[in-house]
Amino acid sequence: MLRSMKELTGYTLHATDGDIGSCDDFLFDDRSWVVRYMVAKTAKWLPGRKAIVSPVFLDQPDWQSRRFPVRLTRHQIEECPSLEEHAPVSRQYEIGYHQYYAMPFYWVGQELWGSYPDPAGVVHPVAEQPDPEAMETESEEGHLRSVEEVTGYRIRASDGEVGHVEDFLLDDESWALRYLVIDTRNWLPGRKVLMAPQWLESVDWVHEQVHVDLTVERIKNSPEFDPSQLLDRHHEITLYDYYGQPPYWK
Repeated sequence: MLRSMKELTGYTLHATDGDIGSCDDFLFDDRSWVVRYMVAKTAKWLPGRKAIVSPVFLDQPDWQSRRFPVRLTRHQIEECPSLEEHAPVSRQYEIGYHQYYAMPFYWVGQELWGSYPDPAGVVHPVAEQPDPEAMETESEEGHLRSVEEVTGYRIRASDGEVGHVEDFLLDDESWALRYLVIDTRNWLPGRKVLMAPQWLESVDWVHEQVHVDLTVERIKNSPEFDPSQLLDRHHEITLYDYYGQPPYWK
């Protein structure tokens, strides 16, 4: 099912032995557009530190009480390799994180989660891991982006600006970001449309702009998205047919 990222922000995170804080943000891989970590707000418990939780350790939320079960103890999270509150999550840190939890590296393999299509199927602890010294590591910045920071990026069509990123829709099975929710209030008040990340031309991370090789008129006439309604497959088929794109579910 597709879920609003804004809706998930603020959910209480419940470890196996007590609450650890709340969901504050998400970090996604800007190449695959898959959420790799939930950022937990734990200021009262771990002041000055950033606590991240892989979806591998998250159970199905209780949508009514807005609680996310975490299959870790408070002690495990506390003893995880330390990361300063405002520090980026580098590839070197990720290696240490995965080794601490005996998790397979998600970037080794052909599936969205390394050898697995979704985090629920990830087998851990793993008996063997590739030698980190022999692996090509990314720069300190890596490819992880904050959902909170990218929300608000301006959308640039081929012939002008059409709005901004209002939200993201998350596939709660694979944790892939299936759509950007675009608010087009600058020319049609209140109207929202969807755009799959794979349809984007490029993203200017420095100037906070998303470039789309489509005209304003083309986007303007795309199927409207109603955030108050669950997005069903019929709407998705209509959207993909409109843009002439192959569906991700086949």
